Amino acid sequence: MKLLIDDANVEIIKRIYDYYPIDGVTTNPSILAKSGRQPYAVLKDIRSIIGSKAQLHVQVIARQAEVMVEDAKRIREELGASTYIKVPAVEEGFKAMKKLAAQGVNVTATAIYTPMQGFLAAKCGAKYAAPYVNRIDNMGYNGIQVAKEIHDIFQNNHCGTEILAASFKNSQQVLELCQYGVGAATVAGDIILGFVKNAAINSAVEDFIADFEQLTGQGKTMQDI
Repeated sequence: MKLLIDDANVEIIKRIYDYYPIDGVTTNPSILAKSGRQPYAVLKDIRSIIGSKAQLHVQVIARQAEVMVEDAKRIREELGASTYIKVPAVEEGFKAMKKLAAQGVNVTATAIYTPMQGFLAAKCGAKYAAPYVNRIDNMGYNGIQVAKEIHDIFQNNHCGTEILAASFKNSQQVLELCQYGVGAATVAGDIILGFVKNAAINSAVEDFIADFEQLTGQGKTMQDI
């Protein structure tokens, strides 16, 4: 399972990229708005951090399919042709997805709440479909189960589309989809930073160091003996 950061906080992205095995970054209009900066300035900063080979997902804003396609053209001009274009899985979005996929554009279908949306997006040529796990939970349904159902639809119908699960509230949700083998998950920076935040882990490491220093002297490491 690929792991992406769902964030536009440049400092958090830098920190996570420095320490963790990350495959890219996803953004959406709300995330970009939180930065308080000009959108392309933020996105170019992100691209400079993650490099040209990592995935960067950027969402169109237009409501009509023809204008969505123009949004996609501008995004690719600014950020590179490899950029994934996020398109809402609604009627106008499906029309845009078909046109973009026919042009060879990497499309990520977003705002997915139902398996049928995921299936239609795959039929339109989307590379990824992004179910909103926690938002589905908040509607009274099971977000993890919906993501699994969409994954199974893709597998059973031999679609060239993968899940890009989004909207998580904790690391356990991410782990469950990792165990199931979905294609990718995009996770908020604070949740990623909490993946291994555990007092027991830290305590074990400190115990190892303390025992070693009793033998060799304080501050000594393997290079000093």
